[in-house]
Amino acid sequence: MADNLPATDVARPRLRGFVTTVMLALISVMIVRDILVRRWAATPPSPPDTTQQSR
Repeated sequence: MADNLPATDVARPRLRGFVTTVMLALISVMIVRDILVRRWAATPPSPPDTTQQSR
């Protein structure tokens, strides 16, 4: 019975695994890119205003 299976049935799990791996890699790259952009694009905190005198 297994001899009658078309060759596409063997290729589907391999293709599905490849697509899953590519999607996981793309998501990982997007997450790392987002973290790096947030780290280096953040504006530094402004220094406190020293022109006003405390009471």
